[in-house]
Amino acid sequence: MNIKTRTNAVSWSFIAVAVIMICAFYFYPMIQALIMSFQSGTGTNLSFVGIDNYTRLFTDSTFKTTLTNTFIYLIVQVPLMILLALFISVLLNDKNLKLKGFFRTAIFLPAVTSLVAYSVIFKYLFGADGLINVMLLKLHLISVPIQWITDPFWAKITIIIAITWRWTGYNMIFYLSALQNIDNSIYEAARIDGASAFKQFSKITVPLLKPIILFTSITSTIGTLQLFDEVMNITKGGPGNATMTLSQYIYNLSFKYTPDFGYAATVSYAIVILIVIFSVLQFKMAGDKNG
Repeated sequence: MNIKTRTNAVSWSFIAVAVIMICAFYFYPMIQALIMSFQSGTGTNLSFVGIDNYTRLFTDSTFKTTLTNTFIYLIVQVPLMILLALFISVLLNDKNLKLKGFFRTAIFLPAVTSLVAYSVIFKYLFGADGLINVMLLKLHLISVPIQWITDPFWAKITIIIAITWRWTGYNMIFYLSALQNIDNSIYEAARIDGASAFKQFSKITVPLLKPIILFTSITSTIGTLQLFDEVMNITKGGPGNATMTLSQYIYNLSFKYTPDFGYAATVSYAIVILIVIFSVLQFKMAGDKNG
């Protein structure tokens, strides 16, 4: 065996280990979940029912409610977070701004905090007698405490505020990295031609950041469709099912209600289908020929 053959064998052995691990812990569970989605029964006592679970989705009122809630989070929070992250990144990319490192770190820190810990803190902050209501009352912005956790409308607002607070800094880092790779001479030429700051942002910054905006939009969409921790720890899906998401519904089907793993797997594949649809739509809207 010559050196080249031996080197190839060693290289393929490393790749083989990774492929085996991915297949065992990623693709195999996906296939098993797909098979399970065509089964139904209590606990592990499952039997094949064809597409009954999928047709059940169309008549399941709880599924429709959780789907609507998830769409509300997606439609409101994702664009808000992307725009906010983009705006902050442009501000923090200013060469004349002092303490840039401090501000960048402070805004990014929420992304590395514990999901459970920050959710519990938000639950207490937005409680009926929490700090938020106390501040609003002292500023005379409200006359009675807002029921952030127990009112269906305000509970959704609380969840949106929480996930926006956590993930804006995460997306900001991507935009900052991309902005620092844009040649400053482009902006200098635009300023010489009399372009305003808004024109520079809309005609230079946004087009050049298009691949990064597409990436963050898709990852944020996937994350929101899988939203679980914040809802589970702040509102527990309440009041009623007013804030429950698809992921929490899967959890309830598996561990809270009478276990129905087959139908839970069906709901999980509904999320997969939604992720594929939204990803393709975003590629098409961005004009990506490979989408």
